[in-house]
Amino acid sequence: QVQLVESGGGLVQARGSLSLSCKISTPTSSYATAWFRQAPEKEREFVAAISWSGSATRYADFVKGRFTVSRGNARNTVYLLMNSLKPEDTAVYYCGLRPNNVGTPMARTDYLYWGRGTQVTVSS
Repeated sequence: QVQLVESGGGLVQARGSLSLSCKISTPTSSYATAWFRQAPEKEREFVAAISWSGSATRYADFVKGRFTVSRGNARNTVYLLMNSLKPEDTAVYYCGLRPNNVGTPMARTDYLYWGRGTQVTVSS
């Protein structure tokens, strides 16, 4: 059974930082992992992805240079370090998993399993 649990969200002022974690439990031996976010009344959008090995990452243009995705040594935890946060970064952040894929796909439909999300609120 696949489980993803996000944590680390909260309220932060603009230009501040937050670090999100996604703890993964899965019988699959390899998988792609990504962060998406969804603001009220908007579609869920791609934020960042990291390959199974951790050697490849991909970012949405609007977070390049501000966010960093990484994977723990045990590979069962993925992190999203968010710096220079803006009010428009306010959203629920979700961790997604695609089994048997070692790349960095960007489409929401590429990911089969999701966590429940963690709220990030950036005040101006």
